[in-house]
Amino acid sequence: MTITEWLIFILVIQVIHGLGTWKLYVKAGRQAWEAFVPVYNAVILMKIIKRPWWWTILLFVPIVNLIMFIIVWVETARSFGKNQYLDTFLAVITLGFYNYYLNYATDVTYVQDRDINPKSSSGDWVSSILFAIVAATIVHTYFVQPFTIPSSSLEKSLLVGDFLFVSKVHYGARIPMTTVATPMVHDTIPLAKVKSYLYNDKLEENKSSLKNKLQLPYMRIPGFESIERNDIVVFNQPADTLVNMNDFTPDRNYYKPIDKRTNLVKRCVGIPGDSLEVKGGYVYINGQKNELPDRAKLQHYYTWISKSNITQNFVDTYEIENFWRFYKIENQLWDDQRVKDYLAEEDRSYLKESSRDSLMTEVVGYIQYDDMIKLRMKPIENKFNINLTAENAAKIKSSSNTVSLNQFSYQLRNPTVFPHNPQYNWNYDNFGPVYIPKKGETIELNMEVLPLYKRLISEYEGKKVTTRGNQILIEGEPATSYTFDQDYYWMMGDNRNNSIDSRGWGYVPFDHVVGKPVFIWMSWDGIKNPRWERWFTTVGGSGKPVSYLIPFLVLLAAWIGYSKWRKKKKAK
Repeated sequence: MTITEWLIFILVIQVIHGLGTWKLYVKAGRQAWEAFVPVYNAVILMKIIKRPWWWTILLFVPIVNLIMFIIVWVETARSFGKNQYLDTFLAVITLGFYNYYLNYATDVTYVQDRDINPKSSSGDWVSSILFAIVAATIVHTYFVQPFTIPSSSLEKSLLVGDFLFVSKVHYGARIPMTTVATPMVHDTIPLAKVKSYLYNDKLEENKSSLKNKLQLPYMRIPGFESIERNDIVVFNQPADTLVNMNDFTPDRNYYKPIDKRTNLVKRCVGIPGDSLEVKGGYVYINGQKNELPDRAKLQHYYTWISKSNITQNFVDTYEIENFWRFYKIENQLWDDQRVKDYLAEEDRSYLKESSRDSLMTEVVGYIQYDDMIKLRMKPIENKFNINLTAENAAKIKSSSNTVSLNQFSYQLRNPTVFPHNPQYNWNYDNFGPVYIPKKGETIELNMEVLPLYKRLISEYEGKKVTTRGNQILIEGEPATSYTFDQDYYWMMGDNRNNSIDSRGWGYVPFDHVVGKPVFIWMSWDGIKNPRWERWFTTVGGSGKPVSYLIPFLVLLAAWIGYSKWRKKKKAK
């Protein structure tokens, strides 16, 4: 919905409210017209139900207002003597239209000196729970959001099992776009496996507009800093096509509101206005190699030829998360469509072509033994691709068990790499250069660069892009240039060969940015093994992270002791 549509919608709601409550306003000693004036009617209603004026603000805060409406409906009924469980049930189940019954069909009396405290322990419990949810939703939405690291794309800086606090205020809190949703739940309600929000899920069912009719337009509260190069950023994945976060079912025709797309955390290696290129797995910005902070540890694949097989002790010593074997297969067999179809089937291992000569193709990856026999693949003895930091690579290279160790780099085109166009012969290790769009900047637009920007212009900036021969049309008009409406960023993982990032789906618009990770408050290696040294550490900064767990526990103990002392003193 546009701003104009929302204003009309709000005015209609005010009329509905006024028609359903004006007699109640009069019985409470107010004027009938006060029930119809937007915002002012809410302030007066707060006086009638004996609640603070600032509750009015909460009625206009997305998501929070869904809870506040229920509370206000119930409180209005109770202000006119309707305190029974049935009254509460009817106020909620009728979505507030119970007030119409009180307004027109009953002769209720306003309770001037109503006691607003709960009349029972269950009432007190429910009231406490509701306001705890309201407070937590405000903090979660506009200030700080908890976040869990699910993958190893930033391994060494952020580990799988780290629990983060993500600041919304650094880059500016984004106003929720999805207005009817479960508080503090992202895409899917846990256990229930149903969507946490009202939505239009299929493009073909909604061809006139991709937007949910109950969505707000993009708005953001100003932040106090901009995204800087090499910042770690949480954002919504632009090319999210997952129907269900529980079973990871993809569907390209599936539409999600921006704020309900999958949350990812990556490092921003390119900011608006940069020219970015990846060479041999390393990022170059404006022709210069990108220098990462000292806490960042890049990982790349290295091809290791050894004198013996890999052992568990070797894996533990060099902190190796994964490694792959090399295999050889006849070119004719590897190029056979039946083999490609077989490998593409569900649960088949993923292999990548490494090199080939006149007879054999060399592939790298993991494949089950039965599949290896069926495809007549031959494992290459003691040759592996292992994922290493430069520091561990240097140690292995000097080992007496090493025949050779060289950084691995894909040379062949990968069709899954952005912009998914055959005229760009790019892969995850060798990519670009690409220009990262900046708000207000204009680029020359032609058929050669169109694949880089077509999705950006059409999906992120909402303009129809078509072609007629070699001519580009935007909104039906010929275009030889384009001026960007917002800033874009390039996000990548430090674990370069184990990261789904901008190399796969391109630019990240600023309206997809969620916030900045600032604090690791808990960390677990598996279910039973806490990483105590990472508890209460900062995400940013230089040098080895320092845990503030002990100072926090001391302050917590001091606060608990002070609170108990204060209660005893008050009791005396």
